[in-house]
Amino acid sequence: MNNAAPHVSPTQPQSLPTHWARAVWHVVLVWACAMTLSGVANASSLDTLAVFLKTTQSGRADFTQVVTSPARPDQAVRSKTSVGSFAFVRPVRFRFDYQKPFPQTIVADGQTLWLYDADLAQVTARKQAQALGSTPAALIATAADLGALQKEFTLQAEPDANGLQWVQATPKSRDSALQSVRIGLRVQAQGTALDKLDILDALGQRSVLSFERFEINPANLGVAQFNFVPPKGVDVVRP
Repeated sequence: MNNAAPHVSPTQPQSLPTHWARAVWHVVLVWACAMTLSGVANASSLDTLAVFLKTTQSGRADFTQVVTSPARPDQAVRSKTSVGSFAFVRPVRFRFDYQKPFPQTIVADGQTLWLYDADLAQVTARKQAQALGSTPAALIATAADLGALQKEFTLQAEPDANGLQWVQATPKSRDSALQSVRIGLRVQAQGTALDKLDILDALGQRSVLSFERFEINPANLGVAQFNFVPPKGVDVVRP
C-alpha cells in the first residue's frame, strides 16, 4: 500500500489497478476509523469514542498526508506529502479531494466509489459494496456492532500523547494488508474530533494523516455534495 494520491503519468496506464487499490484503501481506513470504530478496554478512551460516535454524524476537515517508505539497508527512507480536504456523512458517503501535489478526487456516494485522476483524464467507477467488501477496513465501515468489529480487529487503548487520546486497531487476519491503525482523537470545547490516523501496512510503509479545522456536523454539508458527475471528455473505466 503506497501513497493514497500518487502521481501516475499518462504514459503509464498499466499502473492504474495498483493506483486504484492504494487510493481506495487509504480512504476506507480514514472513513471507517472516523465514523465507526468503537469500544476499547480503557474507560477514558471508550468514553471519548462513544461521544464522538454519538455526536458526529457528519464532518469536514483539511488534511496533510505523509507517506514514508520502509527503512531498508539498500536505500534511503523516502517520504511524500499530499494535502487536501475530507468530508463525510454517515453511514455511506465520504469524499477526499487531493489538491497538492497532484489533483485527485475520491467520492463514495452510497452506490458507487469514484476515483478521478485529473492528470490521466480518467475516472474509475466501481460498485461501492464490491469495492469495499474484500478488505478488513470495509468490515469496520459496515459492522453492525462492536462484536462484528472485534471479529476482525484487536482493539487496544494506548496512553494519551500530544494532547490526543489513542486507540490501536490490529487486524487478526494474517493475510491483512495492514499491520496496524492508530487513531488519535482530540477532545475540545466543540466536541470530539478526529485528529490523526497512523497507518502501518504489511510492508512497513507508514501513512500518517493529520486533520485540521475539523468541523463537527457542519450545517451546510449535505448529501448533494457527495454526488459525482464525470467531467466531459474523460475516460470512464468500470472494472
